[in-house]
Amino acid sequence: MSSVADVAKIAAAVAVGGLAAASAYMVLGLRPGSQLFGRALVAPRKPEEIALTFDDGPNPTCTPYLLDLLGQHGVRATFFVIGQFAAQERALVRRAHDEGHLIANHTWTHPNLFRTDQRTTREELARTQAELAQITGAPARFFRPPYGLRRAATLTIARELGMTPVTWNLIGNDWTSLTAEGIADRVRTLAARNTERGFATNLVLHDGDHRTLTGDRSRTLAAVGLLLPELVQTRRFVRLDAWESDDHS
Repeated sequence: MSSVADVAKIAAAVAVGGLAAASAYMVLGLRPGSQLFGRALVAPRKPEEIALTFDDGPNPTCTPYLLDLLGQHGVRATFFVIGQFAAQERALVRRAHDEGHLIANHTWTHPNLFRTDQRTTREELARTQAELAQITGAPARFFRPPYGLRRAATLTIARELGMTPVTWNLIGNDWTSLTAEGIADRVRTLAARNTERGFATNLVLHDGDHRTLTGDRSRTLAAVGLLLPELVQTRRFVRLDAWESDDHS
């Protein structure tokens, strides 16, 4: 997506008020690889690799079990945490960090940054950066916009705060009514498609629910339990920082 017509579509979506978020998601969120508003890390041409990432945590109900599961399989993941939840679950974030997982910024309250003014966007990101620095000893190096929604200023602010913007090329749809097996099947199919196209897989699942600290992610846990024994045999799991110097086209 890179034409003037695409920008016009977004502007038209904003003009109709209540439909703005949904329309913008159709244009941007479902095309997370778009570089229209600036460069964002998606996935390099390393089809044997997979970055397992989790959004919207930490979740005191789900995340500890997830960390146990990842540890059993020797997999390190990237956690895009919501700042206000991290502030409530500092020990859990510290545990993830200490066990070798990468902690990243997913804003303080999970707003739609396509519709958020620059001052609020900076506050959302900077406040989370400060919290994560207190917990882990360093600010986050990566940022993922909630819902994948962003604009040029969003990415500029993230970079000014020392972060690389990140999107994805596979999302598990684990917040929908899909069963654990349905989530796993979706991941298997789309990961194979990425491989066929010559790209690594940047997979988004959710260990939390942005609406509440203790959302039910039992189906995600079950799906991860199904997928890990298979994927560790065929893919090399990496944290997102393994791709910092790669071409993220």
